[in-house]
Amino acid sequence: MKKLTVKKGAECMACLACVQACSEAFYKEFHPDKACIKIGEKKGEVKPTVCVQCGKCARTCEHGAIKQNAKGVYMIDKKLCVGCGKCVEACPFGVMVMPAEAKTPTKCIACGICAKACPMDVLEVVES
Repeated sequence: MKKLTVKKGAECMACLACVQACSEAFYKEFHPDKACIKIGEKKGEVKPTVCVQCGKCARTCEHGAIKQNAKGVYMIDKKLCVGCGKCVEACPFGVMVMPAEAKTPTKCIACGICAKACPMDVLEVVES
């Protein structure tokens, strides 16, 4: 399975370079609410929150618009998606996004753009 992960022991400095890279890749603008990665604080430390490819979004989709590809990444079929947003609500990590102007939601596809943008080398795409 291919997925984005946070490297153990790596320290995020909350520069938001990963957030910017993600939102610009999907929406051509820097906007934290349009990124499929979130930066927050947990136990006094800055931590990125990423999609773990758990599939809850796919199980919630009544239209079968979210399917796992051959590498284990859950992808949204925009032709089947009706834009109801139930998958966004179901995401346990809050990393699926659907801006008001979007017709369909966006989720991490483990492309690695955010990992490449991170100056601290905190993120990586792994295959397990």
